[in-house]
Amino acid sequence: MRILVIEDEAKLADYVKRGLTEAGHTVDVARDGIEGRYLALEGDYQLVVLDIMLPGIDGFGVLSALRQRHGTPVLMLTARDRVEDRVQGLEAGADDYLVKPFAFSELLARVGALLRRGPAASEAATARMAVSDLEMDLLSRKAWRAGQRLDLTAKEFSLLALLARRKGQILSRTTIAEQVWDMNFDSDTNVVEVAVRRLRSKMDDPFKPKLLHNVRGMGYVLEERA
Repeated sequence: MRILVIEDEAKLADYVKRGLTEAGHTVDVARDGIEGRYLALEGDYQLVVLDIMLPGIDGFGVLSALRQRHGTPVLMLTARDRVEDRVQGLEAGADDYLVKPFAFSELLARVGALLRRGPAASEAATARMAVSDLEMDLLSRKAWRAGQRLDLTAKEFSLLALLARRKGQILSRTTIAEQVWDMNFDSDTNVVEVAVRRLRSKMDDPFKPKLLHNVRGMGYVLEERA
């Protein structure tokens, strides 16, 4: 899943990003409310982790703007422990509320709970995605081909999930690098090609029809071809 963390405390933002990435998510970070609002409105995120005290625009302002456009689940983070503050956040449209400091295990549990319900789970809540005889469960992060469980690494699953969510669309190496590895594409690196090759060896080579295709000079696409 793709998650946006809007948090101006650099150490905390890096800590949350690292933990969520290790849990298999793709994470973007915004360090102020203005950037956070822009990314939340224009990006394709399944969850927003939102601090209240932010420079530029506070968390309530970001949340208000987000709720005017769509229902992406929001987990609010704050150092404020007053009941009135929690109520204000929930009434403003937050889906959950976590007070700092917190244990990462609790954050991860709340993130998982939010991803399992509401609009953010719409892709996964279709229960499973399927392309031909390839099936994926985005919540349990499991995949099957012709009924056989595929032994995928976290990055291989993230790559497959990205391709499956955009099945039929050609994705460039730059897009894949940004979405799966959260990195600016470097033409000198072959990380995308290596990952695609490993994914294909597990997901495509032993089966028919072939689903993962190269499009010369453009990128990769997941689709069933006649």
